[in-house]
Amino acid sequence: MTPMKDGLGKAAVQRLAGALKKTAPSFDDRAFVRDAGRGLEKLELKPRVQHVILALEKHLPADFPRALRIVLGAKRHWEAGDPKDPLRGFAAWPLIDYVAHAGLDDFDRSMAALRELTPLFTAEFAIRPFILRYPKKSLALLATWTADKDPKVRRLVSEGTRPLLPWGGHLQMFRDNPKPTLALLELLKDDPSEYVRRSVANHLNDIGKDHPELLLATCKRWKRGASAERLWIIERATRSLVKAGHPGVFELLGHGGAAHVRVQNLAVTPRRVCLGGSIEICFTLTSRSKRRESLVVDYAIYHQKADGSMRPKVFKLRTLTLDKGSSVEIRKRHTLRAISTRRYYRGAHAVEILVNGQPLAKTKFTLTLPKT
Repeated sequence: MTPMKDGLGKAAVQRLAGALKKTAPSFDDRAFVRDAGRGLEKLELKPRVQHVILALEKHLPADFPRALRIVLGAKRHWEAGDPKDPLRGFAAWPLIDYVAHAGLDDFDRSMAALRELTPLFTAEFAIRPFILRYPKKSLALLATWTADKDPKVRRLVSEGTRPLLPWGGHLQMFRDNPKPTLALLELLKDDPSEYVRRSVANHLNDIGKDHPELLLATCKRWKRGASAERLWIIERATRSLVKAGHPGVFELLGHGGAAHVRVQNLAVTPRRVCLGGSIEICFTLTSRSKRRESLVVDYAIYHQKADGSMRPKVFKLRTLTLDKGSSVEIRKRHTLRAISTRRYYRGAHAVEILVNGQPLAKTKFTLTLPKT
């Protein structure tokens, strides 16, 4: 899999330079490519963005309105890149974020430019400095953008105001009080674009991490008279609460709260596995209810930490309906892949089965590490 940072490599810098040169023939594209490319390969993705922004600042006019006219003109000459390349949009990231870097003192001109530029990649990172400095003006303007004809602009409203936007830093004021952004989501909850609705769901999921009861209350209200599309938003928005087994979320989703079931014969094979290998989880789920039940079945892998404690990571398994007195055997293969965000330790690990958020059975296995 191509590292994401490679989306902003030398080829991307050359595409950016080409668009600027076509807009402003006096733009020194060779010098820009030289300065932007110097040391670029040694940097990770976000530092690459900042590095290219500084090169733009060096080679664009110091007068921001003049520079902005060139930046906006580059959109007309933009080369989209290889359609088979999922990272081709990254070339526009520094161009868009340059507006926040150089134009933070010019709210009206800069925000209008970001609305125009967001279709090239996304201005979700660039609008956040403006939200922080001009919260009231930003929220009022974003409310008007919820009716924009371009779904990428409407998505920008939801995504750019997310309290916990990945790579975007936290907006603490919306973590403390999410009501201003909830008002924006109200205007987008029935948006015709799935691209926008997905952002709304992810934004709500962010809110639920700090304010679970507010998320549940919002989803209960939205559920009344909801379309299938809005119900999908609710299900995706509550996924973190489902994983956490939060009281009330299962009833909200139509799964009837506490489950009347028994987990039998939980087994993990092999009992000893090397990092990079797989385990098979097998168990039988038996109804103890007097009626048919809708169930959400998840499993947690408990990874050992440096101090010997074990911390769970929850994974989705199945949603099913179980008749009174019936049983079903469930099997799941889980690969223990090495990932950069987790350090692995050899020794005891565990698998736990959760039904409607309730932990019902747990068993251990041993993880070994490859020899180095």
